[in-house]
Amino acid sequence: MPAQFAVRKIRPADLDRVLEIERASFSVDAYDRNLFAEHLDASGDLFLAAERAGSIRGYLIARARGRRAELVSVAVDPAARGAGAASAMLESALRRLRARGVKRLFLTVKTTNLEARAFYAKYSFRCVRRAPRYYEDGSDGWRMARKV
Repeated sequence: MPAQFAVRKIRPADLDRVLEIERASFSVDAYDRNLFAEHLDASGDLFLAAERAGSIRGYLIARARGRRAELVSVAVDPAARGAGAASAMLESALRRLRARGVKRLFLTVKTTNLEARAFYAKYSFRCVRRAPRYYEDGSDGWRMARKV
């Protein structure tokens, strides 16, 4: 079965579309253009786009440091959710991290974001600790991890 999404490295010209997805996904908590530009420089081939029919449907940012990596952010256009974009990007990121010798991948997710927590659990992420008041709005997060 052919892949529904092509996963590739984000390019500077993609940032407008990434910002649209970010705002649609996170509203007032959305990252700004400057932060995405920093990630573009720092994350290299770990700032990914899921593309279908010539349009970016989602993005993923990971940062690797030695044998550990952080999944910084994942967002999918609300109109494209449930079609496999996040899975395609996460699987590509895991392959890239393995190739770099990364052994553990971490992330933080809002305790109230049940949909995201279920998605990560499907990929063998486990809650390792609660992060009190992690988010700007004062919400708690779950620190999750998995072997790469």
